[in-house]
Amino acid sequence: MRSLSFLLALAATAYATNLSLYAPRVTTFDSTGAGIRTENIKTPEPVRIPMAVGPTDSLKFTFMIVKEDTTEGVQPVQTFLRFYDRVSGEEGIQPLRVTPAGKSKFELNMAKPPPSLPPTTTEPLEVSIIIGHPDYAPLKLHLFDLALPESGSVAQHPDEASFHVLPTIHHTFRAPPKTPPRPISAIFAALTLAPWLVLLALWSQVFPGVPYLFSPTILPFIASLGAFEVLLVYYWIDLKLGQVLLYGGVLGVATLFTGNLALSAIGARRVGTK
Repeated sequence: MRSLSFLLALAATAYATNLSLYAPRVTTFDSTGAGIRTENIKTPEPVRIPMAVGPTDSLKFTFMIVKEDTTEGVQPVQTFLRFYDRVSGEEGIQPLRVTPAGKSKFELNMAKPPPSLPPTTTEPLEVSIIIGHPDYAPLKLHLFDLALPESGSVAQHPDEASFHVLPTIHHTFRAPPKTPPRPISAIFAALTLAPWLVLLALWSQVFPGVPYLFSPTILPFIASLGAFEVLLVYYWIDLKLGQVLLYGGVLGVATLFTGNLALSAIGARRVGTK
C-alpha cells in the first residue's frame, strides 16, 4: 500500500513539472550574413517590437527545452512553430527537430521561404511555439511578431472552381408513355385470347380419353412437367438465369425418374401384366 502511494505521489510530481525555454534567442541577418538585430526572449513575455525580415534577409531562432527552474534538457515528442495572421486568420505550422539534449533551432531564409509560411500582408505574423510531451503539461508561448515582405497573389488553380458551390442541376425527364383506356385494353386482350378459347373447345371434341392420367404412377410425371412450366413463368417474372438452371436441374432429375415410372406403368398395362 505504501509503495502504491509512493508511485502515485511520484507520478503526480512528474506531471506537475512544467517545461520552459532556456536562452531563447532570435537574430536577423542581411544578405552578407552580418547580424542586423538580436533579441533575447524573456518568456513568457514576447518581444515587443516585431522582427523585420526583408526579401534578401534571413532569421535564426535558437532555444533549449528544459524542465522548469532547471537547466536539464528534455526532448519533447512534438515541437512546432505556429505562424498566425491575426487579420486574415491564415496560419502555418512548422515542425521542429529537437536533440535529446533539448536543443533546437529554426532558420528562415527569404530567398527560399518554407511552405509552412502563410500568405503575408502588411500585418506582422504572430510566432508561437507549441511543445507536447506525455509526461509534462503542454507548453504554448507567444515568442515574437514577424514582419515579412508582402506575398504576391497566388495564381488560381484550374480546378479551384470545382471546390466551390456549383449551380443546382435540374434534370428534365421525358413524360411517361401514355397507356390506352382500360376498355380498349380489355377488348384487345379478349381478341388475343379468343383463338385459344376456340382451340381448347375444338380439342375437347377430338381429345382422346386418358383414363389413367391421375393414377399414382403417372400423376407425379404430369406434376413435374407442370412445375417446369411454372419455373419458366417465374423466370420471366423474377428469377435469374443461374437460379433457373439450378431449379431446372433438380426438376430434370425428378422428371427423369417420374417419367421412367410412368412409362413402365403404361407399358405394363399395354402388355396386360397389370
